Amino acid sequence: MFIDQAKIIVKAGDGGHGCVSFRREKFIPKGGPDGGDGGRGGNVYFRVDPSIDTLLDFSGRALWEAQNGKPGEGKNKHGADGEDLIIPVPPGTLVYDEDLNILLADLDREGMQVCIARGGRGGKGNKAFATPVRQVPRFAQKGKPGQMRKLRLELKLIADVGLVGMPNAGKSTLISRCSKARPKIADYPFTTLSPVLGIVELSDFRRFVMADIPGLIEGAHKGAGLGYDFLRHIERTRILVHLLDILPADRSDPVVNYHTIRNELELYSRQLLEKPEVIVLNKIDLDPDGTLVQQYKERLPNGKPILAISAATGQGIAELKETLWSLGKGKPYESDRD
Repeated sequence: MFIDQAKIIVKAGDGGHGCVSFRREKFIPKGGPDGGDGGRGGNVYFRVDPSIDTLLDFSGRALWEAQNGKPGEGKNKHGADGEDLIIPVPPGTLVYDEDLNILLADLDREGMQVCIARGGRGGKGNKAFATPVRQVPRFAQKGKPGQMRKLRLELKLIADVGLVGMPNAGKSTLISRCSKARPKIADYPFTTLSPVLGIVELSDFRRFVMADIPGLIEGAHKGAGLGYDFLRHIERTRILVHLLDILPADRSDPVVNYHTIRNELELYSRQLLEKPEVIVLNKIDLDPDGTLVQQYKERLPNGKPILAISAATGQGIAELKETLWSLGKGKPYESDRD
């Protein structure tokens, strides 16, 4: 199950209390105070774990607590520090303070670790309060409480290439053809209900990550369809692949569909329009003479790569992968329509 949002409470450990104790040994009637200090409470950390790709672990557990520090003991024994709590999260996790509504951390790198709640300091034992004037302190300091925070976690997948387009445009078929990802494929809209990641491998040990985003429809930025829930994942991608079905089942105009999706991206975030984009005309196996492809190319924006493929047969897939690799390396695209 793909979960990309969660609300939790984290509680760092409380510091251990200091101890009130006096040395009592044979032939030493006035040994003086010997109460030890309490231990520090454990901190709460988030650490990026690349083997995790969802926030599912947080859906059934609301409270995450680090260990408390141990209290001090007699004979100047200090209490043990509480064990830190290290919580693994997937790459791309955003951590917000729910009460203050501020971003605390953007965990976007493998191995990255941040302290999100600090443990309380241990209290001083009565030995720490002994002075020449106050030689018999009968009190000790209490440990400080650990920090508690209400957090909101959001996951934005990290991928090099994001596939966008109308439902049933063939995105799932394309990512299965380019990688070893095996999303659900069927001949009805909204087959993909959650983002799917796939690793695309090329010759000479080259590779990049492709993300299949569930189909967008008009009004997606307002929550229509599945779009709003998953538009955030496109923000992490470097390149957008806009997949167009040249013969939609609903007989809609692919060029109109293109501008509809572009409008939804702009309404969600104008930054999405600034990303490099490759327009891909899919299902050319249904257009043997290339008439439809040529007509659509003439109506689509110039200056952007426009490729024709068949995700079902594999035609044009190799050229698409090489084009995406070149754009990912910052190489300019030269239009062949000038």
